[in-house]
Amino acid sequence: MKYIVHIETSTKMCSVALSGNGKIIDYRNYMEDGYAHSEKLTVLLEELLSACNVKFKELAAISISGGPGSYTGLRIGVSTAKGLCYALKIPLLAIDSLKCLALWSQMNEETRKADYICSLIDARRMEVFSAVYDKQLSVLKPISADIIEEDSYSELFGDKTVVLLGDGAEKLKEKWEGRTNLIFSGWIADARGQAEEAFKMFEAGTFSDLAYYEPFYLKDFIAGKKKG
Repeated sequence: MKYIVHIETSTKMCSVALSGNGKIIDYRNYMEDGYAHSEKLTVLLEELLSACNVKFKELAAISISGGPGSYTGLRIGVSTAKGLCYALKIPLLAIDSLKCLALWSQMNEETRKADYICSLIDARRMEVFSAVYDKQLSVLKPISADIIEEDSYSELFGDKTVVLLGDGAEKLKEKWEGRTNLIFSGWIADARGQAEEAFKMFEAGTFSDLAYYEPFYLKDFIAGKKKG
């Protein structure tokens, strides 16, 4: 059995999960208004492994949500993951945060029915980190940092049914309430979304360089095109 621990800290959600050969065994989630990652992450990891009767030395790898997202959250998650990987002499697997969201949504039948998947991570005010995928999770719009306006992505979405994921989606409800083809799913970042992809990466030997890996800090914001 190949045990992999998954760490998600790109948003206010501090989430960890344990999988065996790509299948979720158990998980722990914690979220509050502020960022509690520095206090909660190692505690959640210890609780999780203890509950599953799995020791740290039995882990085959650690996967992380590697950004974009909260600078503080990503820094804490990556630092913790790298420290464990160094100590245990196991590989690090990094998956971008927006793809993690899309992967997590595929575990739900309703979200799988949508034509497009739009992952949105809250950046601040009306700013988000976003990416758009089709049903097969092929990228339709690469990761970008955007200032959201009423007509943002309208040309891309057209009349397609689009499921909106992540904590960035919630603040768009009022601004996009007239667009009837959008589904506000309520799905937010969760470490369980990494399990299958991380196992595939492990089997393929797609590891990150422990010495040089850094989270993907995406900072530039681009306003959408103005009408007229």
